Amino acid sequence: MNRLSWFNVTSLTLGFAFLYLPMVILIIYSFNESKLVTVWAGFSTKWYGELLQNEAFLDAAWVTIKVAVLSSTIATVLGTMAAYVLVRGGRFMGRTLFSGMIYAPLVMPEVITGLSLLLLFIGIGLDRGVLTIVLAHTTFSMCYVSVVVSSRLLTFDRSLEEAALDLGCSSFDAFRLVTLPIIAPAVVSGWLLAFTLSLDDLVIASFAAGPSATTLPIKIFSAVRLGVSPEINALSTIMIGIVTIGVIGASLVSKRNSLKQQKDEQAAARAA
Repeated sequence: MNRLSWFNVTSLTLGFAFLYLPMVILIIYSFNESKLVTVWAGFSTKWYGELLQNEAFLDAAWVTIKVAVLSSTIATVLGTMAAYVLVRGGRFMGRTLFSGMIYAPLVMPEVITGLSLLLLFIGIGLDRGVLTIVLAHTTFSMCYVSVVVSSRLLTFDRSLEEAALDLGCSSFDAFRLVTLPIIAPAVVSGWLLAFTLSLDDLVIASFAAGPSATTLPIKIFSAVRLGVSPEINALSTIMIGIVTIGVIGASLVSKRNSLKQQKDEQAAARAA
């Protein structure tokens, strides 16, 4: 058994401190009484109340959630379809071009993607708003879903589909009843990844957004340019808390499913 050396422990401690110490400081100063974020004036939760009464931040948060849900859902559907075609479609005319168009947003700078979409929306006369942000986020997040689902389809046992077809299922029923439930974890992972990318995006959204729709990252960036306020700290703390709860919940569900699978395998082994 390998023992941790002082160098490894020190490196690990410094690494975690570099990553999480700023978050801890942000959370602490979100309960600061003073309006100055760098001056501690006592414990208070008034900035959370001020945040809940800030209509601008609430409207931006609602737009962000709505855009993230819509864009991630559409990207998941299109990305899954694209992954299925790439893995199961074999060699067909235009395959290289199709795969290149799917994976191009992975390596394309976000500034170029955002500017291209802006010129497209202006060219077709589409007013910028929630719809254009959804289209933009769907465009760049679909490739991530395709990569995640493709990796699962490559390791998929096709004999299960063939068995379903032999038992009388149509191709669609075999996909719906056999393939989709098996690749569902990859599909859900792709949706979560697309949802996270949409929530975090600033560059592309700044090109696609208009006066009628402002996402939360754009609102935070605009507010921070005028100086960090305690409300920003409170908002960031709430977001960190939501992410932490989600990660812990997902870990508990995954652990429970793993234990259940082990029990089922042990029960099957005893029955055999």
